[in-house]
Amino acid sequence: MLHTEPLMRLSAELDAPQTIGQTPFGTRSIMVMKRGAFSGAKLRGDVLPGGGDWILARQDGVFQLDIRLTLRTDDDALIYVVSRGMLDIAPEIRQRIRDGETIGASAYYFRTMLTFETGTEKYLWLNRLIAAGVGTRTPTGMSTEVFALK
Repeated sequence: MLHTEPLMRLSAELDAPQTIGQTPFGTRSIMVMKRGAFSGAKLRGDVLPGGGDWILARQDGVFQLDIRLTLRTDDDALIYVVSRGMLDIAPEIRQRIRDGETIGASAYYFRTMLTFETGTEKYLWLNRLIAAGVGTRTPTGMSTEVFALK
């Protein structure tokens, strides 16, 4: 039977989108991560600058997310994270968030699946884990509650 266990809360501030424009697959844009932090019972630290989200806005209005980032734990281990998912959010909700309004995750669908890669012995258990994220958009970025799938 599948069950979940809280792994961490991950938050990141994003730069303004680099809009590539209309491509054969949809409208492509890239949002680079400026900084962030994560914390959970077994790990905590910073989201390093330079990761990002390679976003594809599909014709049906759903955003396909391809997020890559590097975590640095408080004991200096590096963890590479790949997160793929979807954001289905009405344009008016997106604008209200940009305008600074706090809108809970129940008003839209922002879900991701995360995998981890590290060579640091203390965190090797992450290499064997798939996690699910429930995201929330913020005026300057995002926040995700991450749950280990057991």
